Amino acid sequence: MADFTLLLKSSGGFMSNVNPIGRATSEVMYGVFRLRSRGTCDPHSRLGVTCPTAQAGRGFFFCCFLPNKSSCSKIAMGLKLLRRDQVTPAGSCEPPVATLPTPALIPLQEGKTLDCPDLKDATSMSDSPPTGPPFWNSDREPWGSSLRFYTMVDHYQGLYYCTVHFQRGGKQLNFTRAVNVTAISESLRRLQTRPHAHTRPGNHFLSPQIPPAYSRAALACRATVPFVVDDPSWDVWWTVDGQTLEKLSDQRFSQSNRVLKDDHMDLTVENLLLIQDFRSDDLRRRFNCSVKNARGSESRRALLREDASLPSVELGCGLGVTLVLMLLLFVVYHVFWLELLLLYRSWFGTDERFTDEKDFDVYISYARNGEEEQFVLNTLRGVLENEFGYSVCIFDRDSLPGGTITDETLSFVARSRRLLVVVSPGYASRGSQALLELKAGLQGMALGGHLRVILVQYKPVQRQDLVRELRKAQVALALVRWQGEKSKELSSRFWKRLRVELRTMNVNDLHNKSLF
Repeated sequence: MADFTLLLKSSGGFMSNVNPIGRATSEVMYGVFRLRSRGTCDPHSRLGVTCPTAQAGRGFFFCCFLPNKSSCSKIAMGLKLLRRDQVTPAGSCEPPVATLPTPALIPLQEGKTLDCPDLKDATSMSDSPPTGPPFWNSDREPWGSSLRFYTMVDHYQGLYYCTVHFQRGGKQLNFTRAVNVTAISESLRRLQTRPHAHTRPGNHFLSPQIPPAYSRAALACRATVPFVVDDPSWDVWWTVDGQTLEKLSDQRFSQSNRVLKDDHMDLTVENLLLIQDFRSDDLRRRFNCSVKNARGSESRRALLREDASLPSVELGCGLGVTLVLMLLLFVVYHVFWLELLLLYRSWFGTDERFTDEKDFDVYISYARNGEEEQFVLNTLRGVLENEFGYSVCIFDRDSLPGGTITDETLSFVARSRRLLVVVSPGYASRGSQALLELKAGLQGMALGGHLRVILVQYKPVQRQDLVRELRKAQVALALVRWQGEKSKELSSRFWKRLRVELRTMNVNDLHNKSLF
């Protein structure tokens, strides 16, 4: 036969207790109800539900009312008493302990023996000595009434329970205590290590030129605090001009600590100092970070520096304007590079007439047939002589009667600054005078370097239809293409490109001529 008490807990609002005068409360309290006959229940002011003597195996029905200011809740539950041997405990259940766990610190790779706490209290409460040594819920090796750790490792950490059985008043009672085992760093390392502090060099101050409302500075101090068994207390703090922040009247300074790393009770702590509304006067103040534990203390000073203020708006605008100008110049050069080159040469180029003893600016070599000959005599010669002012040599027009063709051809080519070859399907057939002129020009260009050969493509020609000398010349020499009606205008790219390859015309030569 046994008496027992059942505690029913309710919290806040709807689940409230009714005090003796019937007023509902919203605090966390325990409702109290006493069982009466015929299954009725009546609120009571005591804590707990007290039931009459019950026998194992009998069932009881409990009910309770939980009212508040607006409504009332009725709760009913059944209770059945079981013997101890009828209960199946869960594997993860922890035994009930009346006190907080006793801490136990064991260095890594070292051994220690744990005793069951408060065994004297169990002996004093029992009518006779305990029935046996304490029972430990662990696979560690028992050592009498103690638990033995030979070599401490990380996975040995946790809660250990010891239970002692004793008799009192003819009943068997259980005395249970918990021990919280924590691994700490090795003893030798803790004895040789002092606390260490250093400021982070990456944190620096905003420039004083920034408006104060948007200025904020931060200094981080990182400290290593070894654990001391006898006195585990520690502290990390900032001082400004030798005073702690609590003693400063300036409310702009604040600090906060946070643990970055916990290595078996050896801590790495960061203290962040925040400065609101940073001012230029703060650069001359002394900021020191200090760390202290039972083994010693250390301080480090933060070196302040002022960031250079970069005119971001002006710099961005200047960079944007520069990029736009560069893009504009690139477009202008890409479109008008021929005109720019001719303009530059007219002002700063060297007139070849004053540096050599040539008689002609250009010698024209072409196929002697109707169409190419008309193009040379009417178009090329007319524009080069009459519009641009070049001296042109054409063998059929300038050669004297009775002379040798070969000698006069070689002489004309040698006395000219440029050899202009009009490439067409009928040009340079084997044994023709045009082939002789081409060979003479290429030889003079290769030996002396005073003669330049220019290729003008009058009509498209297949590469296999060209003689060997002309195929080689096409690879290394400038080629200017005639495009029919599109090239007849003096402002077309054909004439501008041809003038680039011919002798430089100075400003005086271009006077009164619309060549651009």
